[in-house]
Amino acid sequence: MKRVTRASDTQALSGPNPRDELVNHLPALRAFALSLTRESASADDLVQDTIVKAWTNIDKFQPGTNLRAWLFTILRNTFYSARRKTRREVSDTDGIHAARLATRPEHDGRLAMNDFKVAFAQLPDEQREALILVGGSGFSYEEAAQMTGVAVGTVKSRANRGRRKLAELMQMAEGEDLDMTDSATLAVMAVNHPVSR
Repeated sequence: MKRVTRASDTQALSGPNPRDELVNHLPALRAFALSLTRESASADDLVQDTIVKAWTNIDKFQPGTNLRAWLFTILRNTFYSARRKTRREVSDTDGIHAARLATRPEHDGRLAMNDFKVAFAQLPDEQREALILVGGSGFSYEEAAQMTGVAVGTVKSRANRGRRKLAELMQMAEGEDLDMTDSATLAVMAVNHPVSR
């Protein structure tokens, strides 16, 4: 008589399901994530992303190998991939920077904040970074140069090219003043007048 092989029989032969063991590794994953992110909420998010990736890609795990090492590799790769993507973004965990860029209800200028955001997003990373540091955050050119590891002249050049490109993208005539009430936007567009910290 031919015996029918069930999935449970196959699993019994191949060992425990790795998905069942994921929970055992959560404390170690969280500790590792915390050492990378240095922030509790970000560490929790990183562990969650790791578990989701592991769960959906469990077929790529080779039974008999080290599950913890596989999970740590996923966590580390996830962390560094996200870090590469956000390397040029300004950290704003408290929302302070975002609050300074918020559109005020009485804003009735020629340019809407959304138009500025769209134009600003089109700038190259280096120009956006220079404008955020020198204009939006109020750092001096020297401070911005030290933070970015480039010459002061390079920061000045990037900021000036960024301002010119913004004016072009927003279709502003040369010498035209911005009719805006948002101080952070005005600071980014201002020539050589950084906002004080």
